[in-house]
Amino acid sequence: MNFNDLKKTGEVEWVIPSSYRTGMKGDVYIIASHEIIQHSLADLSLEQAVNATFLPGLVGNVVVMPDVHQGYGFPIGGIAATDTAGGAISPGAIGYDINCGVRLMASHVTLQDASVVLADLLQCIYTAIPSGLGKGGLPRLSMKNLDAILTQGSGWALQNGYADQVDLNCTEDNGCMKQADPTYVSIRAKERGLEQVGSLGAGNHFIEISVVDKIFSLKAAEVMGLEEGCLCIMIHSGSRGLGHQVCADYVQQLQNVQSKYGYTMPDRELACAPLHSKEGQAYLSAMNCAANYAFCNRQVMAYRVQIAFEEVLKRRRKNPTLAMVYDLAHNIGKIEKHSVENVAREVCVHRKGATRAFPVGSSLVPEQYHSIGHPVLIPGSMGTASWVLVGRDNAMQISFGSACHGAGRVHSRKSARKLMRSEQLINELKMQGIEVMAGSLSGLAEETPQAYKDVDEVVGCVSKAGLVDKVARLRPVAVIKG
Repeated sequence: MNFNDLKKTGEVEWVIPSSYRTGMKGDVYIIASHEIIQHSLADLSLEQAVNATFLPGLVGNVVVMPDVHQGYGFPIGGIAATDTAGGAISPGAIGYDINCGVRLMASHVTLQDASVVLADLLQCIYTAIPSGLGKGGLPRLSMKNLDAILTQGSGWALQNGYADQVDLNCTEDNGCMKQADPTYVSIRAKERGLEQVGSLGAGNHFIEISVVDKIFSLKAAEVMGLEEGCLCIMIHSGSRGLGHQVCADYVQQLQNVQSKYGYTMPDRELACAPLHSKEGQAYLSAMNCAANYAFCNRQVMAYRVQIAFEEVLKRRRKNPTLAMVYDLAHNIGKIEKHSVENVAREVCVHRKGATRAFPVGSSLVPEQYHSIGHPVLIPGSMGTASWVLVGRDNAMQISFGSACHGAGRVHSRKSARKLMRSEQLINELKMQGIEVMAGSLSGLAEETPQAYKDVDEVVGCVSKAGLVDKVARLRPVAVIKG
């Protein structure tokens, strides 16, 4: 694919028309700046978006966000909706780290209040939250308890003292996907999940202490409890090895039934099955189990982070608290109703590296945010800002109520290691006033900010496209990397 294959339709809007390749069931609609388009043409992400237009039962366009980059089968930063009546569901279009997502908590403690004990806070959180590949969290669970987590999600955390009702109210789907049946999760996936509840993981997962650097919407910030100059903590993690195994299991299973349903996909990683088939329903149930595991995982970590925060900060301030803002999913498939060409359709929205961005008035916006819209949390890349946004009406018209999920890579992990040595990165971040702790120095180098796009530019694109409104910009002051 080259630049001439794209048609520019607006300031940050582009289209790859269905005439690009015979058999496309819709256009590819892209939200990006000119520079981001150039980055995207350097990998296979846009070709992968074209491949996704071959999904059976596709409704509308495949939509690409400005943080797009190449993934397995489907681009990270992509959205595709299929009709629930006759359309397919594809594990590869949802992702391996099912419900990789972000939780944000806010305080009324200023950076000035906390500066003296910031290093202690970072160490305390690092000690409380296991991180790294295979590193465990809670003591090994019984299979009965694990099945309860897969069924109940954050509800299990509530029942076992790791959450309160406010936490669930401020979590997407109240922290529980309903159609979740553990019998559709393999023994291998469960074995991988038994010891990882309450753990961070590796790769781009992190816990970040940040300060509210700038507020763009006083009303929305007030509703969310965000105050300029005050500390926030963001947790970015997902379903760990359990979710990865669920996706791997079902990609393989669905690859074996393509001929049964007469499906021929351009990429084996986009293997799919009719949503209402035996195989499709089995994957949906297993995916929801993994999503519930991820919600519970972030909730348990948040509980431990709150304890650490209050323990360390009480030395500087009486009764410091860390309040829930929101917890949302990035890699997920959701059954939702959307208007497509003025016709109400029930669809399965595949969001891979994308998040809900519903506007004011949507019934799926949590009650406490009805007046401002669905929170959209955009993590930065260690040395760069994170963003808090809210959904707007245009997202419903363009992207099935979706927005971007982060900055998006421009360098693979392998090439990122060649950009900067970990020791040099740590020193540079320290010069910017950012303390870093990491379980792996080589892993840290893979996540250097230079490996990512400019998150401010990415957010600017979705804002110009009318998908979101800006609420607040957060500046990192300390980061834990898995």
